Amino acid sequence: MATTIGESVQPRAQAALSSSPFYELRELRVAQQNGALLISGSVSSFYHKQLAQEVVRSVCEGIEVVNSIRVELEEEDA
Repeated sequence: MATTIGESVQPRAQAALSSSPFYELRELRVAQQNGALLISGSVSSFYHKQLAQEVVRSVCEGIEVVNSIRVELEEEDA
């Protein structure tokens, strides 16, 4: 049953990220996997990683969210 629920909310979770006012979140992807939602992609800060997770959780109550987002910190020029 969790798989069916995950499949039905995956488009809503993807839409929530795609319409985010934070541009970096718009590039992330959400996939349904083994009854959970998997968020993938990369962002430039841990704040954006956490924010993406909370956006997805807001549209998929009761479904496990796996946050596989990579944080790619930009190096400052020396």
